[in-house]
Amino acid sequence: MPRTPVRTRLLAGAAATATLAALVAAVPAGAAPPTAASPVAAAVDLDTDGEYTQRFLDLYAKIHDPANGYFSPQGIPYHAVETLMVEAPDHGHETTSEAYSFWLWLETSYGQVTGDWEPFNHAWDTLEQYMIPTTENQPTNGAYDPSKPATYAPEFNHPGQYPSQLDPGVSVGTDPIGNELESTYGTSEIYGMHWLADVDNIYGFGAAPGSSTLLGPDHEGTSYINTFQRGPQESVWETVPQPSIDDFSYGGENGYLDLFTGDASYAKQWKFTNAPDADARAVEAAYWANKFATEQGQPEAVAETVGKASKMGDYLRYALFDKYFKTPDCQSTSCAAGTGRDSAHYLLSWYYAWGGALDTASPWAWRIGSSHAHFGYQNPMAAWALANDPALQPDSPTAEDDWSASLDRQVELFQWLQSPEGGIAGGSTNSWDGHYADRPDDVATFYGMGYTEAPVYHDPPSNSWMGMQGWGVERIAQLYEETGDERAGDILDKWVPWVIDHITITEDSWQIPSNLAWEGQPDDWDPANPGDNSGLSVEVTSYGQDVGVAGALARSLMYYAAESGDTAAQQTAHDLLDAIWEQNLDAVGVATTETRGDYARFDDVLTSPDGNGVYVPEGWSGTMPNGDVVEPGVSFLDIRSFYEDDPQWDKVQAHLDGGPAPEFTYHRFWAQTAVATALADYDRLFGEAPGPVEDTEPPTVPGAVVATADGTTVQVTWTASTDDVRVTGYDVRRDGVVVGSVGGTATSFTDDGLEPATTYSYTVTAKDAAGNSSAASAAATATTDEETEPEPTGACTATYATAGSWQGGYQGTITVTGGSGGVQGWVVTAPAGLTTSNLWGGKLAAGKITPEAWNANLGAGQTATVGFIGTGTPPAAQTLTCTD
Repeated sequence: MPRTPVRTRLLAGAAATATLAALVAAVPAGAAPPTAASPVAAAVDLDTDGEYTQRFLDLYAKIHDPANGYFSPQGIPYHAVETLMVEAPDHGHETTSEAYSFWLWLETSYGQVTGDWEPFNHAWDTLEQYMIPTTENQPTNGAYDPSKPATYAPEFNHPGQYPSQLDPGVSVGTDPIGNELESTYGTSEIYGMHWLADVDNIYGFGAAPGSSTLLGPDHEGTSYINTFQRGPQESVWETVPQPSIDDFSYGGENGYLDLFTGDASYAKQWKFTNAPDADARAVEAAYWANKFATEQGQPEAVAETVGKASKMGDYLRYALFDKYFKTPDCQSTSCAAGTGRDSAHYLLSWYYAWGGALDTASPWAWRIGSSHAHFGYQNPMAAWALANDPALQPDSPTAEDDWSASLDRQVELFQWLQSPEGGIAGGSTNSWDGHYADRPDDVATFYGMGYTEAPVYHDPPSNSWMGMQGWGVERIAQLYEETGDERAGDILDKWVPWVIDHITITEDSWQIPSNLAWEGQPDDWDPANPGDNSGLSVEVTSYGQDVGVAGALARSLMYYAAESGDTAAQQTAHDLLDAIWEQNLDAVGVATTETRGDYARFDDVLTSPDGNGVYVPEGWSGTMPNGDVVEPGVSFLDIRSFYEDDPQWDKVQAHLDGGPAPEFTYHRFWAQTAVATALADYDRLFGEAPGPVEDTEPPTVPGAVVATADGTTVQVTWTASTDDVRVTGYDVRRDGVVVGSVGGTATSFTDDGLEPATTYSYTVTAKDAAGNSSAASAAATATTDEETEPEPTGACTATYATAGSWQGGYQGTITVTGGSGGVQGWVVTAPAGLTTSNLWGGKLAAGKITPEAWNANLGAGQTATVGFIGTGTPPAAQTLTCTD
């Protein structure tokens, strides 16, 4: 639906110049300051007025204030202001290609507001200087042979199964774009970002841009590094950092190579990994920058940078192909090797990577795509721009067609993965278990790829975090707003109500979903006749205040509202941005306090081959640049002893000594930018708050209420109510008392931890956004079962402990230990009333926890660990019943 945004606009003049001048002093060392002298056309129509625009400029100034610490002395954006931080990056003063891509978005919004595009161009120049490897960093690309792109090495599910042996006997397909790219650009080098860099060289590798050797701890400046290398169970706590240029200066006799890959002999080498979602976000930002600059009458202000983004999008096509260029539906290492486009899945996969020898006298090089795709990495907006915008269409002859095919395939992936509630499930893979294993017959498929609930990583599961919903759907919403794509609109018509139902905003608090739990799987994908995915469901298991995710959700809602006219979506975005500004603004930016129970893992050591902890093979020994020893039995902290000198370390040490989980207030760069750009977008799209909507009509009464007992759990189901505006949720009463509430699209509730052999009565009422409630439904009753306790066998023992907790949720750990005779398979009775989500290291059903295949058999004294996210109040520490 066409919309007419209400905007207040000013011509460039004294007001805009004053705003720019106020920011000149607020730019990090090494960065080009925005100045009034930048090329702003005299009659450019600028959005410099409006409450949310001013908030954007205020937050922009905080981000660029050197005193606040968002940028390094080189002008590189840190992952966060704070240094003691462990998540995907294992230190706050690392940076990611993600951070650079968000920086480009920040400067795109700044250019749209002010007409000054120098900061945008400078951000790309910095990206190019420090995040795209130079000729010296990738010196032997000229030896790359597209007919033999790489040697196969299988992936495994646990770090303890590594190193992975290279196997030249497995056929790999041909690279269909390598020769074309070299012909188009006259170089064999890759123009894409490496994903991770140690900005302050805290590790001391000194893998610097422009160097083919490691410069060591004395190097002052950014350094290319990598961490994750060993399968889906390798959490950040189990990684061994390594330099992207491995000249054997550190690590063991073969550097760090033989921790990950098995080979007859090892050569000094370079290797880089691209995160396609970040490069796609950079392209996406460039599209909007060009659009805004063109509307201002100055497309030449960004033309050179937009050309570079087009080139990046050309190389980004490597992410559209299977890891070893195998054909779809590959379920054996002997499956067909691809030729031409038959190895393309056309999705933005988890990575592409490239590497080669450091010795230019004996050169060789390799390239791989990825077989695994997560919906949260998809960017149909960038695909549309690369396929349709003349300013961004890459120069390679086949690129436009590739991106056109990718656009359709990405949108279809969202359609395939959408649950009946509205949320988007995980993703798909063409390489089951990472080594083209035989896929179970009952796994749903998408163009020959198998459904995976948590693509790529399981600790914690990759699709439990609500941020993936915000990131992925924001791009669908942009596509809808910019092009009117009906498929995108249909996806949003289901997703938006689900999200709104789970956002709560009051005068002094707000919350959004934090973690999700998934059950079942989608139907097999048939584009001509899509299924209803009735076997797939999602549940919100915890809530919190993540300002970055909130910013992404707000933008998703805004783009949808701008195209559809949905006032509830606009109002929710407006209220969410107001709540963040009023409740989370501090001197440095926007933030909230986090309790980090997972920091108990700082000193975890591996006690069994398939447990949690840093795995180092027996007999392997090496050193980090600072002298930390890498050997079997080390912890995350042992090989990162620099953390003990961090100014906030005392809080973590107190927790390791038995104290409460530490609290931190973090200012992540991407999160600041997500909120800032949402503020700028609000005024651009709407300019003012939506008017009030009168609603005095209550929802209809929920129908067909059924209560079914299973043990001491009762499942309550009902048919959905209707409302003249929207049903926002249901309250479930047990014997007249509210015992739970669910979102508006849910039609079931699970009541756990009840007394055995007891009859309970349930009613359900519906409610809407205006606070109207329906009458209560007819009552349904259920009687719980008699209590039975299994007899322990002594084959194993199990204990439960809480790793950390927050409002409405917690992280729990169950440790299973083999008895004197060991155990071949084990069953643990879960704590009473336990409601879990995102469980890893085991499976939960009917109150029992059973193992995965890889941790089922325990010798005497060996342990297996099951972790999970729980809802509600955590149970007390306790011993659990364990049987074989």
